[in-house]
Amino acid sequence: MQIVRHSEQTLKTVLISKNPALVAQYEKLDAGERRLMNEAFLPNSDLFGPITLHSKSDWINSHPEAPQDFEEFFNDPYRKTPSAEKHSIYIQCIGSLGNTRSVSEEYVKWLKGYCEAFFYGLTVKLLEPVPVSATKCSFRINDDTQNLQIHAGQILKFLKKRKPEDAFCVVGITMIDLYPRDSWNFVFGQASLTDGAGEVD
Repeated sequence: MQIVRHSEQTLKTVLISKNPALVAQYEKLDAGERRLMNEAFLPNSDLFGPITLHSKSDWINSHPEAPQDFEEFFNDPYRKTPSAEKHSIYIQCIGSLGNTRSVSEEYVKWLKGYCEAFFYGLTVKLLEPVPVSATKCSFRINDDTQNLQIHAGQILKFLKKRKPEDAFCVVGITMIDLYPRDSWNFVFGQASLTDGAGEVD
């Protein structure tokens, strides 16, 4: 078992930008917003708590990625930013999200509220839910779990076709397992930075 823990200084170095335009934004924060930001870096904060790795097959161990700090993220030429024309996040439900319609609606209402808070300033809209069959995506039955799985890459293509004109991005959500390619057991989600589409299960 391994525990990954980052110091307060490491987090601040990685996450706080020195870009003059963003520094000016930081300076406009009120006292409450500044306190919230500062508390995020404290050792007992839930936001950046330690991560426990239980085995070599855990995601961080089995799928190593190059580190990326905020400056690299901010200056990434492929990073999309909202504009006056593209300012809406669309949520597309695929299949049932709960045992009943009311459970599904409650879940989507919660998700919409979360997106509105997290992506403050953007409009969050709901597309009409669609059954899995409407995506015309490939599917399979997982040999180990015997669960139905749908092809994540093909869902991205489906979402791209349904992306409204004013969309900053469109996000598909489903309770059905996803797989990105035949050799993979499953994947939690997949996204396209250039097409502004993604899905999660």
